[in-house]
Amino acid sequence: MADRIRKIAMAKPRGIILRAKELSEEDYSALAATAYEICRAVSARLILHSHPNVARELGADALHMPLFMLRGMSGKEKEGYSVLGASCHSVTDAIEAEKSGCTYITAGHIFETDCKRGLPGRGLEFLRAVCESVSIPVYAIGGITAENIGAVRAAGAAGACIMSGVMKCDDVKGYLKGYDI
Repeated sequence: MADRIRKIAMAKPRGIILRAKELSEEDYSALAATAYEICRAVSARLILHSHPNVARELGADALHMPLFMLRGMSGKEKEGYSVLGASCHSVTDAIEAEKSGCTYITAGHIFETDCKRGLPGRGLEFLRAVCESVSIPVYAIGGITAENIGAVRAAGAAGACIMSGVMKCDDVKGYLKGYDI
């Protein structure tokens, strides 16, 4: 995993959200510490996911939370992050996330994706409605490709989150070039 994180960090995306839902907090902490070393060495932005305790321990300034977990954080807990994001699945979620202090949100899933096999994507009109409902950046997630990133941006998104492609490709920098990020 460290080698893949290094390849991604060296490609310099706007950020790397370290999402590993299958790991215990202890294992996530170990992975996050390694990822921080890698990202700091190349000045890449690392955003931890779902583990505020790990984020505090590592002195992280960026955290992404599922909205239901963000609701459980106090205002004081949120203050420690210059970058705070939440996963949103409706306009109502997006408005709540912004009011809760988020500096960005992810909205999805936009297109059909293997990560949500069998569930239809919410589509570009959903994305447009979310983008119009908030003043913070919205990043689309779910089935985003180099072929549809233009439509995602035209719907108002600041960009997109991609996972499968960067986790599998040999040339991360070349792969991301197709997204212009």
